[in-house]
Amino acid sequence: MWHNLGRFILKYRIPLLLVLLAASGFMAWHASKVELSYDFSRAIPINNPKYKTYQEFKKKFGEDGNLLVIGIQTGKFFDEKIFNDYARLMRDLKKVYGVDDIIAIPSAVNLVKITGTEQLKADTIFPDHILTQAEIDSGAKTFLNLPFYRQLLYNPTTQAWLMGVRVKKELMASKIRISIVNNISKLADDFGKANDLVVYKSGLPHIRTQLSVRSVGEMRMFIVASIVLSALILLIFFRSLSAMLLSLTVVMLGVVWSFATIELFGYKISILNALIPPLIVVIGIPNCIYFLNKFHTAYNETGDKKKSLAMMVGRMSVVTFFCNLTAAIGFGVFAFTKSQILKEFGIVAGLNIFALFFISLIFIPVMLSFLPPPKSRHTKYLQNPRLRKMLDRLERWSLNHRKFIYRATAIIVAISILGMFKMKTLGFIVDDLPKNDKIYTDLRFFETNFKGVMPLEIVVDTKEKRGASRNFNNLVKIDSLSQFISSMPDLARPLSVTEGLKFANQVFNDGDTSYYSMPTEYALPALSQYLNMRSDGNNKNSFAKLVTTFMDSSRQKARISVNMKDVGSRRLPLILDSVSKRVAQLFPKEKYDVQFTGTSVTFLEGSHYIINGLKDSIIWAFVLIALCMLYLFRSARILICSLLPNIIPLLITAGLMGWLGIPLKPSTVLVFSVALGIAIDVTIRFLVNYKQELPRNHFNIKKTVIDTIHSTGISIIYTSMVLITGFIIFCFSSFDGTQALGWLTSLTLITATFTNLVLLPAILISLEKLKK
Repeated sequence: MWHNLGRFILKYRIPLLLVLLAASGFMAWHASKVELSYDFSRAIPINNPKYKTYQEFKKKFGEDGNLLVIGIQTGKFFDEKIFNDYARLMRDLKKVYGVDDIIAIPSAVNLVKITGTEQLKADTIFPDHILTQAEIDSGAKTFLNLPFYRQLLYNPTTQAWLMGVRVKKELMASKIRISIVNNISKLADDFGKANDLVVYKSGLPHIRTQLSVRSVGEMRMFIVASIVLSALILLIFFRSLSAMLLSLTVVMLGVVWSFATIELFGYKISILNALIPPLIVVIGIPNCIYFLNKFHTAYNETGDKKKSLAMMVGRMSVVTFFCNLTAAIGFGVFAFTKSQILKEFGIVAGLNIFALFFISLIFIPVMLSFLPPPKSRHTKYLQNPRLRKMLDRLERWSLNHRKFIYRATAIIVAISILGMFKMKTLGFIVDDLPKNDKIYTDLRFFETNFKGVMPLEIVVDTKEKRGASRNFNNLVKIDSLSQFISSMPDLARPLSVTEGLKFANQVFNDGDTSYYSMPTEYALPALSQYLNMRSDGNNKNSFAKLVTTFMDSSRQKARISVNMKDVGSRRLPLILDSVSKRVAQLFPKEKYDVQFTGTSVTFLEGSHYIINGLKDSIIWAFVLIALCMLYLFRSARILICSLLPNIIPLLITAGLMGWLGIPLKPSTVLVFSVALGIAIDVTIRFLVNYKQELPRNHFNIKKTVIDTIHSTGISIIYTSMVLITGFIIFCFSSFDGTQALGWLTSLTLITATFTNLVLLPAILISLEKLKK
């Protein structure tokens, strides 16, 4: 079949080439329309209860992750120049397209009683013009006497000051968000330079935008780096410009097809699938090397180019088909997970890695048929004396030191299994960033001074109309829960309707700070005007505008909004469990319905889905690859031989992660399925060649193993070097997770190369002796 395919491709080479080029042109057109994704909540299936709760929350109360925070630390905040510049910064930020609102000290309001009535009105503390030092001092005295703003806009102990910039929620998932965040950052940085202050920026809009921009920048860098590095390796191996350009064209077509697939399926470039194009380059080059290697070997044997091309397709098509199939499985199994972002990664990566087979199968033989025969210098690498000596040593080890190989393998596996028991699962919302990265250090500033910026939302359904505004018992319970949360070291002081009540109670008692507390049940009706306040078009900074966001329109549901530290996926469940126990004490399920939601909760749920999905994907990969191997070799004995050399490298990698304390998280669990799908290629190439040579050696297993080591060893070493070098590129990422993906996958592939060239031959020879 495969030999006939070779003759067919060469016979119809021009029509096939035109079809391939036309298809690639169509894909290039779609690739040009691919867009960047700005949606970070797709780790959870849309039918998940927590996802539904989060979407319902956003409908009622708005987006929880659209606040960008700007912080400074100074003891001279109320000095005339700094304060006026800070106020000017606030006014300039309001003019930025996409900014919805500003929460800052210069626009802070105070509630004052209207003489002769029982009503409250919101007055700004600082007049909206350039202030004198005396005006600033007067406003500062009033402001610092309002406990409502303490730990919200400033930390009196550390002299840290915060400004919140709320981005319009409809722009959060659009491309324009990048320019909005950049404009905000530039204005903030200009303020810092003018006043010789360090400006800290954080919040989900800032963090997510920066991560998106970095991921796209790194994707481009990795594509260029992998192509350049592959070009150098190909030139060194083949000493042929045409072979290099031929191979690079194949992988560049693969990259174009991968971008097009993202667009055709209606997906967008995410932080995860941004890795696919450089992976296509890294995985596609070995295809080219194996085809060219077989062509050169056949040409040395026959001296006939046409016959050599037919032999190349006939012998390598089946090998390359199954190699690409298993590699596609290694990636494609992510499509079986429930996480949308992993599904997209699995579908796009799996399809395009498999498509590389057809691109290589058509393009390489057709183009080689037009090129002149290879010269002796192009095939000189086949007689590389250093590699020949290395293969001779591997042969001697496999033949004469099998017991040592088995013992050493058993000891390494045992140590690795012990290390596996030390592995821990841990992820953070702001994950994979170096500890000295600006994004990370800025986040730590807000965690140190304001207990974090990660949103946690608690919605209390009182199950009665106005139960969140008129029922004193409910309000006391909400305040009790807020105080409990405030006492926790990783959670900031919550904002809720009760904080507004405390503010109003202080005002009704002539501004005495000792009255910043819940009013008595008797005094509550007197504050009903406060609860009925509405913002109007002329007073967009009305205090009522802020407070009414903590109740729904029927006043049945109350929202408790908390900012918290990025504590990670291990501590977050413990924190939520502690709060849940207090909720159960205060709000019996028979009378209340309390929901936890917000970005922190969806992150935790998403982490569980991703980690569990990746674990499941490894099992699926093993099962599907095992079925492929069983179909290919039709032998349970060969199946075991093929899986052992690939399971052991995965065990060693997992054990090393445990001993080194590298946690299991989305970026590191990805290693196992990917490495398995790629490493099994070496096994397939070895065993297919072994199977083809066995009849020619009259079923002499020992001689066939020796011949296979020498006939496939060079191409295996070359392609392994390309793959390992390709993945090492990822070590230059600014993300720790991508770095881990690079060096862990490289380590796995290095180990797999040795197990397939040392352990696998030893097992095959031992099986022959068992037969006897």
